[in-house]
Amino acid sequence: MARSSRAARGSETETTTGPGGRTHAQGPLTRPVGSGLAELRPDRDRPAAWTLLIDGAPQSLVDLADPTHLGFEYQRRLGHLIDLAAPPGRPLTVLHLGGGALTLARYVAATRPRSRQQVAEIDTALTELVRAELPLERGWQIKVRGADARSVLERTPEGSVDVVITDVFSGARTPAHCTSVEFAALAARALAPGGWYTANIADGAALPFARSQVATLAAVFPELCLTADPAVLRGKRFGNLILAAAHTPLPIAELSRRVASDPAHGRVEHGRSLADFTAGATPATDATAAPSPVPPPGVFR
Repeated sequence: MARSSRAARGSETETTTGPGGRTHAQGPLTRPVGSGLAELRPDRDRPAAWTLLIDGAPQSLVDLADPTHLGFEYQRRLGHLIDLAAPPGRPLTVLHLGGGALTLARYVAATRPRSRQQVAEIDTALTELVRAELPLERGWQIKVRGADARSVLERTPEGSVDVVITDVFSGARTPAHCTSVEFAALAARALAPGGWYTANIADGAALPFARSQVATLAAVFPELCLTADPAVLRGKRFGNLILAAAHTPLPIAELSRRVASDPAHGRVEHGRSLADFTAGATPATDATAAPSPVPPPGVFR
């Protein structure tokens, strides 16, 4: 998960910090940031990897020695979409709405050199912490803007972005103003021909929020798919779901193959099965949108 909330325009920085970064010998770090209490926790299995948590909720996992490592299930599924968005190695222009520890921006920079990326992360204190303790490599073209996700999207030039990745959380919830048809229309406007919109959301039980989000994107985009753990899709547990949308066909067969071969197997819903999943849900507008549901107690333990 990444975090953002409504705010006015903010600062912009180009992150070009050199090598290095926090070592496990230094131990965990806890520091207040704008969105709560941030913790950098050493990963038990990878000697240069760190998990970022905000108020106890896992946000990002970064391996300073291997930026291609995507340790969270939802990040791997977004990584598959990044991989399939263009031929291998071709640079992309990517807009990240929500930054966290910049895991996916690092992944794009490492797998697609010369890509141009912009990140909207409202929590400037969090960005400063990440830049200091988990620095990016010099030469990566990643600009971080300290502003609200939607305000950055509104100012993004028409047809200028190959991929929009929305991973916006305030607390552990996606804020309402980033879940509406109007928001999706802004994303569609920003996309270049053949571009893709992707989003990480969270839901559980009967999945009313996820169903509404599918209906919301379907009001703007003709091509859609939804990827998640089968147990999440059945409403058996609270978890992340990845949405992808476009005006051109998505590579469903290859995405399904990759998702099914992940260590945590996932399933892709598309076409008839996705229509059945949506089951008459109505699109959310700016007037009716609500935040994603509060995670149940203990879900992050």
